[in-house]
Amino acid sequence: MRGIDDRSLRQDEQEIDDMPEFGDDVDNELFSQILEMDESEEDRDFSAPLVLNFFEQAEETFAKMQEALNAKNLESLSSLGHFLKGSSATLGFNKIRDGCQIIQQYGHQLNVDGTPETDPAVCLKRIAEALSTVQADTAKLEKVMKKFFSQTE
Repeated sequence: MRGIDDRSLRQDEQEIDDMPEFGDDVDNELFSQILEMDESEEDRDFSAPLVLNFFEQAEETFAKMQEALNAKNLESLSSLGHFLKGSSATLGFNKIRDGCQIIQQYGHQLNVDGTPETDPAVCLKRIAEALSTVQADTAKLEKVMKKFFSQTE
């Protein structure tokens, strides 16, 4: 039984080694667990749709965030930030998760460190900055993931 565990561990390590270097953008260990759910590395019939649908979901959520930002609706911004933070965390998309955390915090009128921010205008400004950053991070990661899954725009 010990030999099977060692072989399985080496296979898992090999799969992590075969992935491109995503840097801080992606939790490689978590992302490799998603890839392990594919029946075939060639088809990626589980992970590819899951990941690529995330980017569609992110675009829709960003549009809703922009609407909420224009309406100065901090509660909605916090809720949308929380929603996308959860989706991105599940896939191991660290930078997107962290950007959405900032949106969620300021939507609750809290600074990143958790202290209260009583000026809604400051919160809206910080959310606008975070939204711009997370949209850029998402677009960058989407290109990398499409290349990884051998898809073109």
